[in-house]
Amino acid sequence: MAVLAVAVFAALSSCAVGCSGSTNSTELKLWRMEDQPLAVQLAAVIKEMESLRCEQTTLQQQQQQQQQQSAVTQTHRSSREDGAQEEVAGTHIFTYGSNDGEDDLSPSERDSRRRGDPCFHYTVLDQAWRATNTTSKFKMCDRNVKWKGWYRLFYNGKSIQMPERCVPVNKCGTHSPLWLSGPHPKRRQGIVTRSVCGHWKKKCCAFRSNPIQVKKCRGNYFVYKFTPPSSCYLAYCADINTLVCGRCRRNQSCVSRDKINWRCKTRRRSSKKVHFFASYPGQLLGKVNRIKYSKVLVNVGRAFNRRTGVFKAPVKGVYQFFFSTQTANSGLKTDLWLVVNNYWVAVSHTHIPRRSTTGSLSTYMTFLRRGAKVYVTHNCGRSWASAATTTITFGGSLLVQMR
Repeated sequence: MAVLAVAVFAALSSCAVGCSGSTNSTELKLWRMEDQPLAVQLAAVIKEMESLRCEQTTLQQQQQQQQQQSAVTQTHRSSREDGAQEEVAGTHIFTYGSNDGEDDLSPSERDSRRRGDPCFHYTVLDQAWRATNTTSKFKMCDRNVKWKGWYRLFYNGKSIQMPERCVPVNKCGTHSPLWLSGPHPKRRQGIVTRSVCGHWKKKCCAFRSNPIQVKKCRGNYFVYKFTPPSSCYLAYCADINTLVCGRCRRNQSCVSRDKINWRCKTRRRSSKKVHFFASYPGQLLGKVNRIKYSKVLVNVGRAFNRRTGVFKAPVKGVYQFFFSTQTANSGLKTDLWLVVNNYWVAVSHTHIPRRSTTGSLSTYMTFLRRGAKVYVTHNCGRSWASAATTTITFGGSLLVQMR
């Protein structure tokens, strides 16, 4: 018994040293113990078992530390430009820097637009239990979520949107599913406020939860500014039927008659109408850098400014302009020039050898980008008109709009 006690004491001492220090156990050489008494062999086996137990405990502690550190510091980079993703409570968080529709913007305008537009900075909410076809054992409550900023709904990595119709109870991972009681906005409407309802006890709007904000973005998707619901158990839904909307092209809209079956519908291209016609009811003598046609007869599209006399192209396309004058002085040369983006491109020239009244009309067709400026300058000579006549004129039209 004394020998056994000594052996057990030696085993415990070895365990204490192994747990506090080195993780490498001492190899037990059983072939040397064959000739030893049974008590010594038993003590050696106990010692080896304690050593293995210490190693297992040490490995478990190290594994737990690595898992905790990974849960805190785990960060992913998304494949999109300026996109960062991190894992927080099962929610993927992205910060996007999309360049949709920014090709014609200057760097300062692009940066300003990104800072103020939630379409370029939002959180991705990709949680499968929010789908309208999901029923889970454990019920979720969005009142316990600390909502911050804007969110975009996803289902298994595919863009999705909130339902616009009543959702059956116990769906979307909760007791009372929250759905959008108003239609999603169009992109030109910007940010809108919509009411949210929760279905319970055969009443589609048994719970009138706190309103949320919604905005449509380029690319046929929506972002939502969620707020904590009015009570538990309520949770925001993701309509599984709108998965098709994520496949719509830029020139398509996602439409549905029954709010169940959705499809992509190509939008008709509506060409912008641009027409203007203006006159100057007075006399022009010598050089006039820019004629301010004060009498505007037609201004469809509101692209002509009567205070400055400048036409500014509202869209990219092919335009046709005309300008005219009238003179009556013999031997005097009169020139009017059409100026496009500070370039003199067309002239209306009059030179009368004898005393008479002569009018001159010139036309010019050109391609213009959006924002191009066009006006008429009186370079020399004398032009005249009265309030009753429209002889000094300037006008134009958009012939073909280009994308």
